[in-house]
Amino acid sequence: MKIAVSVNTIAVWVVLGLAFIAANLPFIFDSVLCIWNYKQKQKPLGIQFLELILFYFLVALFAILLEKKAYGGVYRQSWEFFVATFCLFLVFAFPGFVYSHLWRSRRRRSGGNTAPG
Repeated sequence: MKIAVSVNTIAVWVVLGLAFIAANLPFIFDSVLCIWNYKQKQKPLGIQFLELILFYFLVALFAILLEKKAYGGVYRQSWEFFVATFCLFLVFAFPGFVYSHLWRSRRRRSGGNTAPG
């Protein structure tokens, strides 16, 4: 049984993979925009959220350019589409948030020991 995979299907998976990676970048690295070092040990949540919004727009721009290249134009979308995709982006960011604010910050407070009790 052969499975036919189109170029458009691959492009969708590339955009989803890029979105997953970009959504987790603000939480994995302690530097602002992965370039400038932050003076404190951990970036505040507000800066991470601003980075998350910026990375969302960068991935959306990449997806729009890819769509224009693949179909010769860009389909019009209403605001609901962008709200839904941003919510998906927030879901993609959950592993990085857990790593940054729940797991790594607990290790910093306990001096590296994460054993219960």
